[in-house]
Amino acid sequence: MSIVEKSIEIELPVSTVYNQWTQFEEFPQFMEGVERVTQLDDTRLHWVAEIAGAKREWDAEIVDQKPDQRIAWRSIDGAGNGGIVTFQPTGEAATRVNLQMEFAPEGLAETIGDKLGFVSKQAEGDLKRFKSFMEQRGSETGAWRGAV
Repeated sequence: MSIVEKSIEIELPVSTVYNQWTQFEEFPQFMEGVERVTQLDDTRLHWVAEIAGAKREWDAEIVDQKPDQRIAWRSIDGAGNGGIVTFQPTGEAATRVNLQMEFAPEGLAETIGDKLGFVSKQAEGDLKRFKSFMEQRGSETGAWRGAV
C-alpha cells in the first residue's frame, strides 16, 4: 500500500467546506480522472475512474463520518484504497482540509506512476481544484449532516 498526505486551506467556514465534500456525486467537477460517483445509500458509493489509462470501477463505504470534522472510507471491492479527510477551522471563515489516502497500485503502469509521484501530484491538484470550486462558488451545493 502507498500513502499520500496533502492539505490545503480554503477561505470559507468549516461547515460550508464539509457540506460540499459530502456531495460525492460532484467529485468529477474537481477530481481528475473521476468519471462518475454514484451514492448508493448513506454509506456506500460506486466509483468510475480512469487510472493510468485504464477504466476502473469500485465500491467504497464510509466507515466514520462526523459533521465538520472528518470522513473516513475504504474500498469494499475493486481498486484497493481508503483514507480519511479532516476539516479544521483556522478562523471564522477559513478551513484546513487534510487528506490522507492509502491505495494499492495495480499493474506496471500504476506502480511506475506511483513511484514517480503521479498519485501525490494528482491529489494535490484535486485539492487545489476543490479550493477553486469552493471559493468561486462561495457556498455549498448541498449537504449531508449525518454521522456514521
